Amino acid sequence: QVQLVESGGGLVQAGGSLTLSCAASGRTFNNYGMGWFRQAPGKEREFVSAITWSGGSTYYADSVKGRFTNSRDNAKNTVYLQMNSLKPEDTAVYYCAATTLVIVVVTTNEYDYWGQGTQVTVSS
Repeated sequence: QVQLVESGGGLVQAGGSLTLSCAASGRTFNNYGMGWFRQAPGKEREFVSAITWSGGSTYYADSVKGRFTNSRDNAKNTVYLQMNSLKPEDTAVYYCAATTLVIVVVTTNEYDYWGQGTQVTVSS
């Protein structure tokens, strides 16, 4: 069992930056690939970014590529999502998730554990 807790969300103006953190506890953190997803009101949960267990590979949705950076610190059992040049359409609840798969995965059903989410609101 892995417990995930996101933090770092908030209200920011368009063009601003936020860094989300996801702290993991339970089983060995570096056994898991990690993903970030988001869900806006009335919309389905969508993939944002993923990172492999070592941090050697990352993958981003086209909508955030070049603006968001996914990283992890296995010594701290934490994964981060640095979000720059934020847009109003980035407004959503952001979730981190953990998967035992060794490849980058972008679908929700491939992830085994989920955090409770953190709200990001970008004002225009």
